[in-house]
Amino acid sequence: MGRSRRIWTPHAYEHVVMRGNNRQAIFQEKSDIDAFFRVLTYAHEKYPFTMLAYCLMTNHYHLLIRSPEVPLSKLMALINKRYSDYHKKKYNYSGYFYESRYYSGKAITHKSILAVSRYVHRNPIDTSTPMVATMKDYPHSSYRLYADALQAPYQFLDLSYLPTLLPRPYSKCLTGYLMYCEERDLPERRDGE
Repeated sequence: MGRSRRIWTPHAYEHVVMRGNNRQAIFQEKSDIDAFFRVLTYAHEKYPFTMLAYCLMTNHYHLLIRSPEVPLSKLMALINKRYSDYHKKKYNYSGYFYESRYYSGKAITHKSILAVSRYVHRNPIDTSTPMVATMKDYPHSSYRLYADALQAPYQFLDLSYLPTLLPRPYSKCLTGYLMYCEERDLPERRDGE
């Protein structure tokens, strides 16, 4: 049985996860992270996209991304091929680099976009053994950019949108977004998206 065809929704954000084959490391050192961002920058020049959150772990990565001009599958094919080519050449690696095709799940409502961003940012502290004491301490996540109120270092990264989606009782500002991400267990909210 063949794989199901992905449906492209140009206006939707998607949670993308890509994992190394057999859970092997795909980012072994800082230069690999830098190379991944060079690949993202190249891909953005070719197929403009918007990213709201990212977290690069040792053996996988998470992106909250929207590809309005080309199907996400075309964008991800470019990103994953260029990065795997870089990695295979640098580490003299052959064979399958990724576990399988990337996972993607749509985030269409304000509530789902916020929930995915929170999940992505909490990844380093919600592991069985937290990798860092606080989300801000993890260097390979967009959370530190939000926490330090930094300007986006990449054209494709939008750090202004997520706070505008916050429901009551959060303030629709950066501080409100940080509070939202820091909460351990969020109660179910029924007051809008």
